[in-house]
Amino acid sequence: MKKITEDIYYAGVNDHQVDLFEGQFAVPNGMAYNSYVIMDEKIAVMDTVDVNFGEEWLANVAEILGDRKPDYLVVQHMEPDHSANITKFVEAYPEAKVVGNAKTFQMIENFFGLNLADKQEVVTNNGTLSLGSHELTFVFAPMVHWPEVMVTYDSKDKILFSADAFGKFGALDVEEDWACEARRYYFGIVGKYGAQVQALLKKAVTLDIEKICPLHGPILTENLGYYLDLYQTWSSYGVETEGVMIAYASVYGNTKKAAELLGEELKANGCPRVVVADLAREDMAECIEDAFRHGKLVLATITYNGGVFPFMQTFIDGLKERNFQNRTIGIIENGSWAPVAAKNIKSMMEGCKNLTWTETAVTIKSGVKEETKAQIKALADELWSK
Repeated sequence: MKKITEDIYYAGVNDHQVDLFEGQFAVPNGMAYNSYVIMDEKIAVMDTVDVNFGEEWLANVAEILGDRKPDYLVVQHMEPDHSANITKFVEAYPEAKVVGNAKTFQMIENFFGLNLADKQEVVTNNGTLSLGSHELTFVFAPMVHWPEVMVTYDSKDKILFSADAFGKFGALDVEEDWACEARRYYFGIVGKYGAQVQALLKKAVTLDIEKICPLHGPILTENLGYYLDLYQTWSSYGVETEGVMIAYASVYGNTKKAAELLGEELKANGCPRVVVADLAREDMAECIEDAFRHGKLVLATITYNGGVFPFMQTFIDGLKERNFQNRTIGIIENGSWAPVAAKNIKSMMEGCKNLTWTETAVTIKSGVKEETKAQIKALADELWSK
């Protein structure tokens, strides 16, 4: 039984069965589904967990409760990895009320066919719920990253229960760097909704927060400014790390060679960080994360069926879907008889805001030759001058 404060406990579970989170994101270190119990004159359970861990979660809750019964189940987010055990909770504790907003209860009926008319406590934005010494304030956070999402502030212990915000991939029994997997999680899942995250951050800075309790990942208790600053950068599509990412798609190795040569030239020019990624072989979510992390991006691809190579197409689609913007972009195109990748890339990215295209463009006709190397050096000099 893990205590977070004198009367707030952790009731969540670790999942090492899952291989793909949301059916697409590789999670080699598993996932945590977090749930919390606030013990007061009245007791509130904060969210449930994934369907595969219902019994384990209910056992955790029962251990914390002892001989008491919960008064409330607060549902902050209706994705099934957090809401799947609402029915089991209601069956186990029929006298408890379920707390959510109007959209929450619509989704509960949609997902589970569960009509909670006699058990529901419908809250409004900035509405409150008193448990005794703990007063909970519910702050709506629509589209971070579903429309019903709300976060909860406990004024007694100065805790923000942040729903999916400030979450990360990885189970809690595995030690790993927070920022790497939180960044991949953010841009993979929440990245499209920067404006909505910005709105939530503006509300958060008005609160006196000492701990952040997300629905995934560790409880954040120290140096909260670090996490808030990262979220500010990510949600405003700012540059986190000065450097250049080179994303390439190559068939016979010539485009790969050009990408690696550019990387070497950039390092020789003193570029502080250079990332070279093979889009066909590396995790696409990691590649998208790196594109958003750095201020400059180079797209290197062959011309394929009059367009670009499929992995490059997928990569660009992923960037556009997440509102990629505020970056400098260079292009390396390859085509044996009709190189048109550069034209296609620019057309594909027309909807992205505040992109600056390099004046230097590299065109390879099959193999890398001396004139190609000269173009690559010129591109490196434009991207990062000595």
